[in-house]
Amino acid sequence: MSTRRLLVVDDDASVRDMLSELFTDAGYVVVTAEDGASALKALQENNLQVMLLDLKLPDTDGLALCRKIREFNPVACIFAMTAYTSLFELADAREAGFDDYFIKPVDIKLLRKTIGDAFDRVERWKRKG
Repeated sequence: MSTRRLLVVDDDASVRDMLSELFTDAGYVVVTAEDGASALKALQENNLQVMLLDLKLPDTDGLALCRKIREFNPVACIFAMTAYTSLFELADAREAGFDDYFIKPVDIKLLRKTIGDAFDRVERWKRKG
């Protein structure tokens, strides 16, 4: 099995650390970023196909970041995380290209399953390509 590399983007260091520890313990390689610029740099430097993006970032919002990522990586699995939700914002998240979203505090069991399923999907796409 190929190395499963996950990008976690959140301006809250405690969230980044918690998710990094959770997924590292589960056998993933976790790359973290605190803002959109750092996330884009990480994407240039790493082969990352599964991502968790906070919708509220200091230099951009997660919607804009997702749109940028989709321009050069249309098949990535990208998930939104937010503590502030409205139906309008969630509809915008779908339009921006997010595959799904999680409301903070995140259900860890569901998040772990979703990320595992996303990597399985990416690996199936690679075998077909």
